[in-house]
Amino acid sequence: MRSLKLIIQREYLARVRNKTFIVMTFLSPLILVGMFALIAYLSMLNSSEQHIIGLHDETGLFLKEFQDDENLQYLNFSDKTLEEAKKIVRESEYYGLIHIPRADNNYDLTGKVEFFGEESPGLGTVQNIEKIISNKLQRNELIQRGIDVAQIDAVKTKVDVEIQNFSGETTSKMANYLRMFFGGAAGYLLMMFIIIYGNMVMRSVIEEKTNRIIEIIVSSVKPIQLMLGKVLGTSLAGITQFTVWVILGGILYTIAGLYFGIDLMNAQPGQIDTHQLNIPEVNQLVADVLNLPIFSLIVYFLIYFLGGYFLYSAIYASIGAAVDSETDTQQFMLPVIIPLMLGIYVGFFAVIENPHGTVSTIFSMIPLTSPIVMLMRIPFGVPWWEISLSILILLLTNTTVVWIAAKIYRVGILMYGKKASYKEIYKWLKY
Repeated sequence: MRSLKLIIQREYLARVRNKTFIVMTFLSPLILVGMFALIAYLSMLNSSEQHIIGLHDETGLFLKEFQDDENLQYLNFSDKTLEEAKKIVRESEYYGLIHIPRADNNYDLTGKVEFFGEESPGLGTVQNIEKIISNKLQRNELIQRGIDVAQIDAVKTKVDVEIQNFSGETTSKMANYLRMFFGGAAGYLLMMFIIIYGNMVMRSVIEEKTNRIIEIIVSSVKPIQLMLGKVLGTSLAGITQFTVWVILGGILYTIAGLYFGIDLMNAQPGQIDTHQLNIPEVNQLVADVLNLPIFSLIVYFLIYFLGGYFLYSAIYASIGAAVDSETDTQQFMLPVIIPLMLGIYVGFFAVIENPHGTVSTIFSMIPLTSPIVMLMRIPFGVPWWEISLSILILLLTNTTVVWIAAKIYRVGILMYGKKASYKEIYKWLKY
C-alpha cells in the first residue's frame, strides 16, 4: 500500500505542479464566462444593427404592411421602375430591395416575390418578409370570398400551456432548452475530461517505457500497483481541477444572485420569487436556471467522471503498455473513441428528443456510453433506480476492465521492439 500511495502522490504532484494545468484550472471558468459574455454582446450588437430595405410594390397592396422597427427600415421605391430602384439601392448600399410584381390574383404571386441584394439576407429577415406577404394575401383571399375578417380576428386566441409536475411546481418551455444545454454541456465536458486525462495516463506509460525507467520501477512495485497509481493520481488531479471550477462557479453564481437580488443560498427549487427581477422574460429564465438540480448534477458528474475515467484510463494505460511510441497507438484508439462519440451523438439526437425513450435508456445503461448519456438525461428527471442500476453496471464493468488491463499492462510494459497486434494482446491475457 505504501508503494501505491507513493505512486499516486508522484503522479498527482506531477500533474498539479504543471504550469499549463495551473493556468487552465483558474483561467478556464473565466474564459468560459468571457466567451458567453462575448457571444451575448456580439449577438446584441448584431441584432441592434439597422438595415434599410427598399420596397418596389407593383400591386400597391403591401406598402402599409411593411412597418419600420428598431432593426429594419423600409423605403418606398414603387413610383420608379424596377431598374431604377435597383440602381438606387445598390448605389446607396442599402441592405436589399423587395420586388412584388403585379398579379391577376393572389395565387399568382406565389413564388414570384424577389429580394435583390449584394449579400444573402438573414434567415429571420426572409421569414419576416414571407410572413408579412402571406398574411396579407390570406386576408385578401378571405375578403374576396365574402368572409368577415374582423370576426376571424376577434375570435383568435393565443394559448400558453402552463407546465407543472404533479407536485405543483411550475416551469416553462424554456426550461427544456436549459435542461438540454446543461445536460449536453455536462456530457460533452465529461467526454473531454476522459479523453484529456486518459491520454495523460497513456503518454506517461509510453514515456516511462521508452526511457526504460519502467524496468527500475517494476523491480520495486507490482505492475498493477503502478497502473492503479497512475490512474488514481491523474484522477485526483482531475477532481482537483473540477473542484476549483465548482468553487469559482459558485462565486460567479453568488455574484449573479446578488446582482439579481436573490438569496441563492436559501432558495429552494420551485420557491424562487421571480417577480423581484425587473424583466418578465428574465424572471422565468433565471428561475428555471435556479430550479435545475445543480447540486445533483455536480454529484453525479463526479460519480460518472470517476466511473468513466477509471474505465477508459485503464484501457488507455493498457494501450500505452502495448506500444513503443505514441504513433503506434492509432490502431487501438478508434475502438476507444467510437463509444465516446456514440454517447455524444445518442445524447444530442436521442436524449434531447426523448430523454426517457428506449434508445436513451439502453445507452444510459451500457457502461461505455452511460457516463455521458445518463448525465444528459439527469436534468430531465430520471428515476433513482435507473441511476443506481447504471452506476452498479459501470462499477462491475470497471472491475472487469481493470483486471484485464492489468494483465495486458503486466506483460506489455516489458515488451520492446515489437508492434503488438490484437492477436498478440489476446495471448498476453493467458499469461
